[in-house]
Amino acid sequence: MKIIKLLFKNSFRHKLRTTLTILGIAIAVTAFGFLRTVVTAWYAGVEASSPNRLITRNSVSFIFPLPYAYKERIERIPGVETVAYMNWFQGVYIDKSQFFARMAVDMEASLKAYPEFIVPPEQKEILLRERNACVVGADLAVQYGFEIGDVIPIEGDIYPGEWEFVVRAIYQPRDKTVDGTQMWFHWEYLDERMKQDMPGRAGDVGWYVIRISNPADAARISEAVDEQFKNSRAETKTETEAAFQQGFIAGTGLIIQLLNFLSFIIIGIIMLVLGNTMIMSARERTKEYAVLKTLGFSGGRLISLIAGESLIISVLGAAAGLLLTLPLVEMFSLFVPKSWFPIFYVEPVTYVLAGTSAVLVGIAAALFPIQRAVKTSIVDGLRFVG
Repeated sequence: MKIIKLLFKNSFRHKLRTTLTILGIAIAVTAFGFLRTVVTAWYAGVEASSPNRLITRNSVSFIFPLPYAYKERIERIPGVETVAYMNWFQGVYIDKSQFFARMAVDMEASLKAYPEFIVPPEQKEILLRERNACVVGADLAVQYGFEIGDVIPIEGDIYPGEWEFVVRAIYQPRDKTVDGTQMWFHWEYLDERMKQDMPGRAGDVGWYVIRISNPADAARISEAVDEQFKNSRAETKTETEAAFQQGFIAGTGLIIQLLNFLSFIIIGIIMLVLGNTMIMSARERTKEYAVLKTLGFSGGRLISLIAGESLIISVLGAAAGLLLTLPLVEMFSLFVPKSWFPIFYVEPVTYVLAGTSAVLVGIAAALFPIQRAVKTSIVDGLRFVG
């Protein structure tokens, strides 16, 4: 207990300098935590992907459609539980800046394929019955104030025209890793309009979602699906949901890598800030260390005093930084549309990385002062003027 009290007294011998050092470390740790949260949020879709879901798309590009007739042939493949189809609809709601996922889907099969989207049974019954009904995520409902029975008017762009959808269900994400900002409506509603207005685009879907019984069969089933449609007018590429999601963010990989790199550069900045403080402290206490050696203090005792002081400052700075990270992330999520980062929260691994880094930096920053204190002889230490 006495040694801890001594370490705290030594740490705050120069209160202003120590306070500024802790503040500098706290700001750096906050920046580290925020950048890491942005990086993890960007990859959230990949991390949240289900291992027992496959995505089948056009082999040329995601933007090219697939025939509706593929569904029955995919369902006959052994190991396939559910096959759903989806179409990216998009359109403009209010204005072009109001972005969230708007998709035409095979509603009943899609809800089976995505059990993490929880819809109350009474809402689901009406949703499945009404052709122009739609389901929206709970986070989206909060953002725009959607309630059951509201009409959502959308001006079509990919599918031209004025569209109206009635909110008949609001799904709750199973946990915080599930996207709660999507809007789904019946693909049949879209297809009926296409048959009337643009017959050449009727009967096409964007991609298929395949729920399989055993994730270990993913490779076999993917190969079987693609083999069925080989040399057809619309060949397919089937991959795991994680690989499909990864393909979407591949184009922004350099930006994410840069953010990831910057987050770890900040750790170096922390070490420089703390290292400078420890070096100054060690230089000022050269005579004290010499006196302690004279009194019989071993090198191990000196090491524990210097390293303990460094660790106290780094841990206090890291704790303050982590406490600031959470409100900063919460504030960011309030001002940035939920649809930009559907899953945005500080992951436990971020706290672990920040805490571990603080301890390692505290030890690293003490190495030079320790070496100086241990190697300086008693005579040289007593002679030192600085």
